Formats: sequence, structure tokens, C-alpha cells
Amino acid sequence: MAAPSYVHGAHPVPLLGETIGENLHRAVQRFSDREALVVRHQGYRATYGELWEQAGQAARGLMARGVGRGDRVGIWSPNRYEWVVVQYATARIGAILVNINPAYRTAELEYALNQSGVSFLILARAFRQADYVGMLGEVRGRCPELREALVLEDGWDALLRDSSQVSEERLTERESTLQFDDPINIQYTSGTTGFPKGATLSHHGILNNGYFIGEALRYTEADRVCIPVPFYHCFGMVLGNLACTTHGSVMVIPGEAYDPEAVMETVQAERCTSLYGVPTMFIGELDHPRFGAFDFSSLRTGIMAGSPCPVEVMKRVQSAMCMHEVTIAYGMTETSPVSTQSSTDDPLDKRVATVGRIHPHVEIKIVDPETGAVVPRGERGELCTRGYNVMLGYWNNEDATSAAIDAGRWMHTGDLATMDEDGYLNIVGRIKDMIIRGGENVYPREIEEFLYGHPDVADVQWVKRREGSTVTDELLVEYCRGKIASFKIPRYWKFVDEFPMTVTGKIQKFKMRDAAVEELGLQTAAGMRTA
Repeated sequence: MAAPSYVHGAHPVPLLGETIGENLHRAVQRFSDREALVVRHQGYRATYGELWEQAGQAARGLMARGVGRGDRVGIWSPNRYEWVVVQYATARIGAILVNINPAYRTAELEYALNQSGVSFLILARAFRQADYVGMLGEVRGRCPELREALVLEDGWDALLRDSSQVSEERLTERESTLQFDDPINIQYTSGTTGFPKGATLSHHGILNNGYFIGEALRYTEADRVCIPVPFYHCFGMVLGNLACTTHGSVMVIPGEAYDPEAVMETVQAERCTSLYGVPTMFIGELDHPRFGAFDFSSLRTGIMAGSPCPVEVMKRVQSAMCMHEVTIAYGMTETSPVSTQSSTDDPLDKRVATVGRIHPHVEIKIVDPETGAVVPRGERGELCTRGYNVMLGYWNNEDATSAAIDAGRWMHTGDLATMDEDGYLNIVGRIKDMIIRGGENVYPREIEEFLYGHPDVADVQWVKRREGSTVTDELLVEYCRGKIASFKIPRYWKFVDEFPMTVTGKIQKFKMRDAAVEELGLQTAAGMRTA
């Protein structure tokens, strides 16, 4: 009889029982004169000692402006050094940082500000074609709890000057009142229907998750981590910033937003040892016409995460980008975020074809979605996570919290997974993405992985051809025939140059679905109710 699909990440290294500010202070004591943060597009560099000083100034400036423990401070900005300073400043005064997606527009901004009760908003003047100040002006009258907004380009220096009104002793006194289980961060999860939900995360959750991510990557003060993923998402502020500061590593930011050439130039110029990205980012670098012009020899490791990671892309990253110790991480915002991660010394097939094994001090089980019973190893089921990393709940939304976290404190992810005899996990799809065709279950992830093996295919959700390719749907059908079951071969094919994307580089499948319904005239089928 097969073992049950349950694992517990027992680990000899204990959890960190401290706040983010306390942990940063310990890093400063060890690495004060070492570089901590490099933001190339702003020409900014700071040592750990300087980062601590600037975070303290911003913290005292916020206190001078009346920000108290538990107050919600919103930040609406692309990747800038001020974002990092605010992340640590709010943690040091016990304010709850509310991450606002840089892609939000007026309706979404208004919803996030009001739902979380933001009283102090820090924002960029603009980003790309978006006029943040103008949009805030449109909604501010409908946000009664918002009492102050600070535009980075106009008010940052004044905030730092205001720090003179609050003594170091008052800041230290405030820090002494904080507890590591306090809520410290609200991140809005983007659902395909309904309003976003604010996952409420604690010092304990995101600090420890960042720490054990860094442990898995074997980070030390010698590592320089290129972080092109956005700070507003866990990938940037936890896997990126907190994994670095818990180990004395350097946070290296190539730009306000992802640009493949800027990433490659930064890796070369800063001699980065680690690089992060979602699969589409790595594909954008590997297929860039100037890829061969850059030196990746300094790279050792990194993380591919955020969406299912194609095996063929992982293999190319390892070989062509010198990332021989690259890992895959799996998780969700609600779990701070990582629950599983491959190790730098895992066998090659496990490192490129699974999402690794359980993270330290976390539990995972895979259950039958209908009955809730744990399934045997090797069988598909819903992945559930329990442990220090599970969110405190959705902010001011008890119904959504109880629907996601059951009575046993298990977070139900909605992801379909399998667990092998050695505890390695594969994500095989989303429960809501599964297709039933002629009575057979079809998992899109399986078909996508197969098509990545075609030499003319660069990316698959719809099909993105490699440059210069003219591959057709007929040729792809022929490629599938005899290699995968006939019921798995797609009936419709769509060739595109790009996909609808979120700021984090995730593909927006609900937009793809809406486009397909419209183009194929499937409105009747799409609206059909089923039991």
C-alpha cells in the first residue's frame, strides 16, 4: 500500500523568534560596512549601516507624521530604493505595509485603500503611462480614512527631515512593544472573479520564509542577488529582500520594472551570483537577440517561481546562464509565500522537473478535493499547507478566510499536485483549470510541458513561436499525434507574439479565456450551468 501524501518539514535549524527590525539590526551588527542595496536605475548604493540609518530616519519621520502601531501605510510605486527603505521602516514602527499593485487604476486603488483602511499613502508621481497623482486625486474624496499622501519625488526628503522631531529613544521604545506575531503586511491577491482579498502576513511568517529561502540557496554575505521581480509581490519583498537581509547578501535592483536587457546588463556589471524571475522573464532573456553579448559566469543560483516552470526552460537556464544551482520555489501569497523548494544539490531530474520538497517547519498534504481524504503518493489531489507561514487571514474578510483555511488551520491552495515516494512535488494544474473532454480529465499543464519540447515553440499558453518560425497548427497536431493521447490534442490553436500579463509576469488566463470565448463564438457554452 502506498504511503499517504503527507510530509512534515522537521528541521534542526529553529525558527527565528524576532521581528523584522530585530533581525535587520543583527545583520547590521555583523555586516555594517558591506553593501546591502544597489538600485542601478537610480544610481543608489547603501551599506547595511546606511540602510539601517535611512530606515530609522523614515521610521521616525512616519512617527512624526502620526503613524502608529497597527496603522496601515500604503505604498504604490514600482521598484525603487525608497520602497525597500519603507518596507523596513514600517516594520520597525509596527505599521502594516499595504502593497498596492503598480498596475492598479482608479477603481482598484479606491478599493484597496478603503478595504484595508490606509491612512498614510506613499506613492510615485507616475509609472509608465499611469499618472498616479492624477488617479489619486480622482478617488481621494471617496477614501475617508486616508489622511495624508506623500509623493516620493516631492516629499521624501521632507519625511526624512521630519525624523528630527522624534528621538532615537522614542523609536527604540516603539520597537520594544512589537511582537513577531503582529500583522505587518497586507498583499492583495488577484482573483479571476470578485474583488481582490488582502492576505495579512506577520513578521514571523515572512521573516522566516525569507530566511529559509536564503538557507536553501546557501546565501552568505558574498552573494549578490539580482531582483527584477516587483516588490509589491512576495517574490520581490520576501524571496528577494528578506532572503538577502537575513544573510547579509546584496539586493541588486536592475530597474523600475522588468526589462530583459537591463537584467542581463546588471548581472554582468554587478557580478550577480543569483537571479530571480518567473518563467516568462527567463524566456525573455534566453530568446533576447543580445543574449550572447553578456557574461553570466558570475551566476551560481537563483529562483524560478510565480507560475508553472517548464522543464525545458529550466534546462536552458542551467546550461546557458551558468545557473547550475537554480531552484524552483512553489507557494502562494497566503503562505508567506513559499511551501516547497528544490535544493541546490538535488538530482538534476528532480531540480528541473519538480517544485522540490517541503520547506522547513511546514506541513503539506494532498487531498481528494471531494472528500478531503489524504490520497496515496502518486495520486493527484489538492495541495494543502499548514505551519508558521500560513497567513493570519484575509483582512476584514472572515468569510473568505474560513473558506480558505479550514478548522485544522490547513490552507487550501486550489492547486492540483502529486507527491512521489521521496516527497518531491509536482504541480499538475489548478482545480478550476481542469478540462473534462469526452469523460476524460485533461490537465493543461501536461500538454504545455509536452509542447515546450518542440523546437519552434518559445512559450505555451496560447502558442508563441520562436523568432523566424512559421510552425502551423497542422504541424503541431502532427507533432502531438502518437505521442500524447488523442483526447489531449488541442482542437483550437492560437498563435501570438505576447500574452496578457500581470505586473509580476503571470499570464492572465481569465483574459485568454474571455478572448477565446469571443473569437470562437462560445458564449452559449461558456454560460452553460453545470452541476
